[in-house]
Amino acid sequence: MQVTAAQLCQKLNGEIVGNPETMVQRPGKIEEAGPGEITFLANPKYEPFAYTTNASVILVSRDFTPKHPIKATMIRVDDVYAAITFLLNEFGGKIETVEGLSSHASVHPTAAIAENVSLGDFTVIDKNVKVGEGSILFPQVFIGKNAKVGKNCILYPGVKVQHDCVIGDNCIIHSNTVIGSDGFGFAPQEDGSYKKISQTGNVIIEDDVEIGANATIDRATMGSTIIRKGAKLDNLIMVAHNVEIGENTVVAAQAGFAGSSKIGKSCMIGGQAGFVGHIQISDGTKIQAQSGINKSIKKENTAWYGSPALPYNDYLKSYASFRRLPDMMKRLHELEKKLKDLEK
Repeated sequence: MQVTAAQLCQKLNGEIVGNPETMVQRPGKIEEAGPGEITFLANPKYEPFAYTTNASVILVSRDFTPKHPIKATMIRVDDVYAAITFLLNEFGGKIETVEGLSSHASVHPTAAIAENVSLGDFTVIDKNVKVGEGSILFPQVFIGKNAKVGKNCILYPGVKVQHDCVIGDNCIIHSNTVIGSDGFGFAPQEDGSYKKISQTGNVIIEDDVEIGANATIDRATMGSTIIRKGAKLDNLIMVAHNVEIGENTVVAAQAGFAGSSKIGKSCMIGGQAGFVGHIQISDGTKIQAQSGINKSIKKENTAWYGSPALPYNDYLKSYASFRRLPDMMKRLHELEKKLKDLEK
């Protein structure tokens, strides 16, 4: 893709400062971009790079005032992040995939494959499966019996959707993610062994959900494990049986949710956060990375940090004291020594 700064500015409803005929071919990071690339400045800590970047065009906010000359042509916009998101989608292009059904794909006669579906090599479609119009299934995808995949979905290589699971429209599931593996259910026996409990439920993934690579969404013991509309899950996430992830909630990598935990809508959950089972997290909750949540959070729109997690500001105050403990202990020992000397 090759466009002028003026053409980009028009698409972004921006204001141009510099040469409108500057050519752009691709996006680039502000600290690494070179000629022919467009970059952006949204975080103030990257401002020094704005004066040294070799990018041809840079996106900035309308209220940005340079402290030094900037070589690149500037495009001023209302929302830099929204603008760069639009541009990345523009430059991203279409997904390259097979057209139609590969001769190496295995499709059961009872499966219903809609129009304009792409099936890659060695994809397996089991009994009574339904795949919606316009969906793309890359090589080595497996869809188990009675499962449903909605319209305009993208399932990358190696995705496994087990029997009876349901995927809504416009979903993206990245490589090697497993939907519908057995929940972790075992009953302890008198002799110390464990007997497996049948996992009879399924997984329901609603519309507009994206799930990263190597994630695992367990089927419910009974009923459904549910990922609500618009949720975004990163790589390497574990969602146990009967968990519910709320609408438009985002979860960073390596987070884990124990069985039957219920996460509200529009929550933001940092990487490696962990949730015990059978708790409820209210809408709009923010969980910092590596936090451990061991109880329900009932108040909406609160922020939490630590393990066990505390309200965010309380954690920061506690940490400020905790980091001083070695010095405080040293001073305490000195005072104890002085006190003993006085007693003598």
